[in-house]
Amino acid sequence: MRQRIAVIGGGPAGLTFARVLHRHGQPVTVFERDPAPDARPPGGTLDLQEGLGQLALDKAGLLADFRGLSRPEGQAMRILDPDGTVLRDWRPGPDDRANPEIDRGQLRDLLLGPLDVQWGRGVTRVAPGTGGVRVHFEDGRQETFDLVIGADGAWSRTRPALSPVTPHYTGITAVETSLDDADTRHPDLARLTGDGSMAVYGVNRALVAQRNSGGHIKVYAQFRAPLDWHADLDPADADAVRASLLTLFDGWAAPVLDLLRRGTAFVHRPLHVLPVSHTWTHVPGVTLLGDAAHLMPPLGAGANLAMLEGAELAESLAAGPADPDAAVRGFEERMWARAGRWAQMTTAGLERLVGPDPAEALAVFDEVQPS
Repeated sequence: MRQRIAVIGGGPAGLTFARVLHRHGQPVTVFERDPAPDARPPGGTLDLQEGLGQLALDKAGLLADFRGLSRPEGQAMRILDPDGTVLRDWRPGPDDRANPEIDRGQLRDLLLGPLDVQWGRGVTRVAPGTGGVRVHFEDGRQETFDLVIGADGAWSRTRPALSPVTPHYTGITAVETSLDDADTRHPDLARLTGDGSMAVYGVNRALVAQRNSGGHIKVYAQFRAPLDWHADLDPADADAVRASLLTLFDGWAAPVLDLLRRGTAFVHRPLHVLPVSHTWTHVPGVTLLGDAAHLMPPLGAGANLAMLEGAELAESLAAGPADPDAAVRGFEERMWARAGRWAQMTTAGLERLVGPDPAEALAVFDEVQPS
């Protein structure tokens, strides 16, 4: 008898899990809080690594489609000094597909395909029991499943069924803005950003611009500050937020600051993480994937790990194990070990990238992408 499987959350982890199971003929239902795929902006761009995110897409039978959508040129990386001096300008070779970029929205649509996603089905809690796992929804309904996959992100409603741990603030905040139709409306900033990403590192702060498809550029101001640093600001007052950011980055080169001056709206994104070694006592019928399991600094690992985890767990269940619960338990142990290593690396990397010594940020780049 096939298990009744539910996925909570329609992000990269949950959709990859569901898509791989679907490829193997196993039905699965995805419950997503958003009322529709386009209910809110999907976010920026992701670099999918060969041995992680790309491997997951291969397991889902989607690697060729991904290659048709991705932007290998988006791997380019330029680093500037706050005075505008170019310190590094790395560009990928013509056949370099180690970490091509893809917009989050394009990846979501690629994974969705034929999946059964129930939109507007927010979950309030997940309750394991002897007769199965009961999922409680915001609309008051309840449904019972044999296995519930919590892929519902940083503030997971599934996690409390397994762990009392909640994310904690890193001490670093990002404020996001963007530039539309940059090649036409802001050609100077499009040239400054290049085909991929451009980063400027100062003392305890950084400014990163990242090209998306369609001439769209995301800009992230990152800095160390109390969680309530913006308490006296109206987040909807773009002029006030912009002025506050320009004060924080006072003295930086004018072309760099133009990335903030020309932004029209600003979104506050404090960086939270789970403990590096987050684990839990196994509970039959429930597990976690991605940020719900191991939220870490956004340095290129999170979505890649989440997708590979989803693909691997799906494959282990699609194989028809004699003891599905033992398969889930074995998966968790493998996930904890791998995610713990990445969490250590990304936590240390964030400390160096937004820290007191900008030379450390440059050193991180040279270690990852030596010239």
